[in-house]
Amino acid sequence: MTAFPCKPAILVALALFAGAPGAQAQSSVADGQKLAFDRGKGNCLTCHVIKGGDLPGTIGPELKGLKAKYPDRNELTAIIFDETKRNPQTMMPPFGRNRILTEQEISAIVDFLQTL
Repeated sequence: MTAFPCKPAILVALALFAGAPGAQAQSSVADGQKLAFDRGKGNCLTCHVIKGGDLPGTIGPELKGLKAKYPDRNELTAIIFDETKRNPQTMMPPFGRNRILTEQEISAIVDFLQTL
């Protein structure tokens, strides 16, 4: 008799579920929110109102309804990577170009922003 009475098939199913795309997507959204709210990293709250964020700024637009506004996630990614390409007068830092955020971090932030 083993200390863990589960059958091997159940253990395999649990392992597959833990690595399921839905679980990874939820993790990416949570990581993106953490980065967006992190004053030392994404720092989105310095300029933007974001639901759930504390002490938001008002320099940039409120971040809501972004999936409808930017249905192509590549456009939103490009804005975060380097908004100066689209708008040379922007006050938004080029997070990707200046290596403030990695491509993976930007992708996680986009995942989070698309849930707003």
